[in-house]
Amino acid sequence: MKIRRLLDLAVLLGFAAGGALAQEVPHVFVGAILETCDGPPIDGGVLVVHRGKIVAVGSAADVQIPASAVTVDATGLTIMPGLVCSHSHIGSVSGGDSSGPIQPEVRALDSINARDPGIQKAQAGGITTVNVMPGSGHLLSGQTIYMKLRDVFTMEELAVRNADGSIAGGIKMANGSNPRKSAPFPGTRGKAAALVRAQFHRARDYQRKVKVANGDPEKMPDRSLGMEALIEAMEGKRMVHHHTHRQDDILTVLRLQKEFGFRVVLHHVSEGWMVAKEIAAAKVPCSVIVIDSPGGKLEAARLSLQTGAILDKAGVLVGFHTDDGITDSRLFLRSAALAVRAGMDRQKALQAVTIANARMLDMQDRVGTLTVGKDADFVLLSGDPFSVYTRVQQTWVEGSKVFDLSDPKDRLMATGGFGASNDQAQSMCCYGQGGGQ
Repeated sequence: MKIRRLLDLAVLLGFAAGGALAQEVPHVFVGAILETCDGPPIDGGVLVVHRGKIVAVGSAADVQIPASAVTVDATGLTIMPGLVCSHSHIGSVSGGDSSGPIQPEVRALDSINARDPGIQKAQAGGITTVNVMPGSGHLLSGQTIYMKLRDVFTMEELAVRNADGSIAGGIKMANGSNPRKSAPFPGTRGKAAALVRAQFHRARDYQRKVKVANGDPEKMPDRSLGMEALIEAMEGKRMVHHHTHRQDDILTVLRLQKEFGFRVVLHHVSEGWMVAKEIAAAKVPCSVIVIDSPGGKLEAARLSLQTGAILDKAGVLVGFHTDDGITDSRLFLRSAALAVRAGMDRQKALQAVTIANARMLDMQDRVGTLTVGKDADFVLLSGDPFSVYTRVQQTWVEGSKVFDLSDPKDRLMATGGFGASNDQAQSMCCYGQGGGQ
């Protein structure tokens, strides 16, 4: 019966594959379990989307179905918000080169292949919003970009926009072993911190000169794209996304954050469980990687599946990420499931791949929950989000279907096979270090 319902679903929505119909005609999904991620699940719920937005969500008794709507019987399925990955390298992204350890002027925007199959594979995993970052082989490898995984083929169409129309993104920084190389890169942890500190002081000087000039072109310093990006970070306009593993490296990031006032998300935090109290006191969120197999770098040796639970119980905002291709975007829900197995609250784990990550990207008002007024980004699952037997059936972005398991081309991206990775290249994530975590 469940297979029959899935086939019926495919037939009902087959004619609506184009984005125009999905945008102009209300679509109503009835009978599913709704995991809203901002409250308890709704059994036999109703989700109404129209023109790219969620217009109603609730029980059958509470939601009035528009007369003109396409109604889909989703009984037996689970619907949850589109997944948000706060750290990924899809799109064959690359950042800074060997010319120096700090390159804030470099933009991920200019290096991503918008036709890379990794984007479609992320859709197959239910991911709808992603923070694509250059690698961690530099102290600062460039500007990240926040993307909506729409079915489009240019970066301008994939990019999330700020209120002023500019492209949204953060800054990627790293410490620990990845950026330690021969000169001009640092050879020690102390030198690494010193280089970062000096660069932020130069940015402060540049900021002061711009303020003194007060718009007078004769007094303005020579323009520096790198300094401008660092000023945006210090002014809180651009989030710093910081790769860090060891507990002492984590504390170094908190020390620099306090000194220069930038907002920061700590990424990976293999030993974050050892300094949960300090992270909580700094009110800094953590984007955690979940890996359950041996190997990797020595500084990640004490990575624990309990990190999410420990940080959450300490009061830290916790998200998970794929670091794709370190872990596969198609298996993103598995990260949260493993965290639940290790003691994390189920609801918090669901939020860790949705609204918690949205907050880390300053996108909590647009995505991350099934809430009226937010973007119609959602995923249809064959069962419980944390069951190993569950498959992503469909992924929708802003009211348009971007993945359908019943479509042979989409199924190829979900399951793999000949042609599934055409045009895809592993990013130079760590610049000669081999590996992104």
